[in-house]
Amino acid sequence: MARGPSRRERCLIAFASLRRLAGLSGAVLLLRCSVARPSLPARLLRRTAPARERCDARAVAPVEARAWVGTSGWRYPPWRGTFYPAGLPQRRELEHLSRCVSSIEINGSFYSLQRPESYRAWVEQAPEGFVFAVKGGRFITHLKQLRDVATPLANFFASGVLALGPALGPVLWQLPPRMRFDPARLDAFLAMLPRSTRAAAALAAGHDERLDGRAHLEIDEDRPLRHALEVRHPSFCRPELVELLRARDVALVVADTAGTWPHLEDVTSDFVYVRLHGDTELYTSGYTPDALDAWAVKVRAWRAGEAPTGEFTVAPAAPRAASGRDVFVYFDNDAKVRAPFDAVALAERLSA
Repeated sequence: MARGPSRRERCLIAFASLRRLAGLSGAVLLLRCSVARPSLPARLLRRTAPARERCDARAVAPVEARAWVGTSGWRYPPWRGTFYPAGLPQRRELEHLSRCVSSIEINGSFYSLQRPESYRAWVEQAPEGFVFAVKGGRFITHLKQLRDVATPLANFFASGVLALGPALGPVLWQLPPRMRFDPARLDAFLAMLPRSTRAAAALAAGHDERLDGRAHLEIDEDRPLRHALEVRHPSFCRPELVELLRARDVALVVADTAGTWPHLEDVTSDFVYVRLHGDTELYTSGYTPDALDAWAVKVRAWRAGEAPTGEFTVAPAAPRAASGRDVFVYFDNDAKVRAPFDAVALAERLSA
């Protein structure tokens, strides 16, 4: 039987088509990414490669657990001319990155309420099947510190998060470094979190007047909604936290912060959420091939449904998940332009 195009060849075909549409010069764009990724949006496919030549990693609905790999954000000036080709318009940066990775963590939502048109535009720029994690607002986690947050939560979900539709992945809640473990306060907050898009829309309807005229409350269908919690104070390193998160079905974020904040790998939900902030130096150091190999081993184990215990766990192992667990991995070591390259390198290892 004749050999079809390789993963790299399919990716290059898609990039060549994108280059023609973008009007970019030369082979610069083609050399930026060697990992085949899912098909282009329908609006581009009609004008580009035939179906058999697409980057089709997401063309077929998954029948088992997936590993989603990407970066935390995509708008970083140092990436321009290094990861992003010279001359690539800023408005096309998401479009470019989303052809190299399978997911992106939206972090602008942490700093301020975004708008529905922004979320819709991001979905339009990404390939079909692409997934966006969304970082919860710091007004909820850092300013209010989880107290009296019914209206802020409603505002957050009314701001356009639901406009992502099927592209909506987990919601990340990152706690501030000064916030200590308070089981009653944390449990009360987790109990408020909507567990489906329908529940999120109902919660969003309680937004305040600041969202009048700009709220997005519609959903295309009811889907499960996942949540992940990132902790940064050592008082959280205890079995009680793991028990609480398992009871609420919230993922404990595996955060690699070069020893700055707690590194916990207890599995607490039906998915695993990983944030890689830097191997040896926070936000700046890249991951060596050996370090990426080690993370690939861990991701494969989690994806297979395992919940290993060891140096970075504080509670007994969770039961093995027979159908596996989805794993979301985001590189946040962006200060020295390592994040996108490390994400591509890890994705290559996981697809081998």
